[in-house]
Amino acid sequence: MKKKIWLFAAPLMAAAMIGCKPTDGKKSVKENLVNPLVERLEAIPDTCFIFGHHDDPMYGIGWSFEEGRSDVKSVCGKYPGMMSFDLGGLELGNDKNLDGVPFDKMREEIIKQDQRGGFITLSWHLRNPKTEGDSWDVSDSTVVATILNDAQMKRKMESWLDNVANFLKSLKDKDGKDVNVIFRPWHEHTGSWFWWGQKLCTDDEYKALWKLTADRLKEDGVKNVIYAYSPGTEPKTVEQYLKRFPDGDIIKVVGVDCYQYGEGYAETVDKGLSIVDSVAQQRHLIPALTETGFEGLNDATWWTQTLLPALSKHKLAYVVVWRNAWDKEGHFYAPYPGQISADDFKRFADNPRTIFAD
Repeated sequence: MKKKIWLFAAPLMAAAMIGCKPTDGKKSVKENLVNPLVERLEAIPDTCFIFGHHDDPMYGIGWSFEEGRSDVKSVCGKYPGMMSFDLGGLELGNDKNLDGVPFDKMREEIIKQDQRGGFITLSWHLRNPKTEGDSWDVSDSTVVATILNDAQMKRKMESWLDNVANFLKSLKDKDGKDVNVIFRPWHEHTGSWFWWGQKLCTDDEYKALWKLTADRLKEDGVKNVIYAYSPGTEPKTVEQYLKRFPDGDIIKVVGVDCYQYGEGYAETVDKGLSIVDSVAQQRHLIPALTETGFEGLNDATWWTQTLLPALSKHKLAYVVVWRNAWDKEGHFYAPYPGQISADDFKRFADNPRTIFAD
């Protein structure tokens, strides 16, 4: 039987169950709006990690927006411990994100995940503010520089951040207290497929974009986020990984985005996470595999024979696989009932190392 680790109870109970100490005894942990999330993630035992899935309660294979449904839960009986959602489209004031998820529904599911004691991480595939294309529009290599140096464009970006801030501040539990989340903007910047990528801005410009983001959300009164930094697998050394690392004390989570494409996944993950391990130890930050997966899962034992062994040498707070699209055939990263890796996923979920929202 899997050993239960009740990290998903109230934060103070979680600390007590695994031997962690509450902060100071004078304030309840819930009254501290950021540190509780950091403390809970730091309290994950070295041998365990939280399993996460993008858009898990929103849609899956053959269904969309059905109350209480989840492909992960349908297979193993438990929701993921971490749920991931994307804010792309929020900057424009849209009522749905780039994948058709209503922001009202997203807010509802974030609050439900918090109520069950789970964790939430948010990415942001925002539009290109200069060309009006999507995040992948790299037709103009001066977008970040223009945001930083052109007053009108800077105001536009600040207004987009204000929209994000309003959503973040609307995340309240039943007692009216903030729901704490991980915010992961400007990801995979070591590639050049997003307009903030490696070849689209200088190191200093990228760092300044992060500072603008954190400063504006702080000015807007956002207190319920911690920030995650997640390059792709391009950096081969700690120095390369840190080349564009934001200045100051902005980042709390360090990770890497790494997917399986053919052979060599285990080696690539190991190299990427070895760098993350070093950075996390040096800077006292929280390590994670911020995005991963194998599209289509045509390997019946991928979960226990590929993913778990690849992670075996590393301490990670969490691992997130990407979404199960209902509107794009073959685009899924978690199993669903009857899928060839479903039985293996049950074994993965029962492994003492994995943490779900039990």
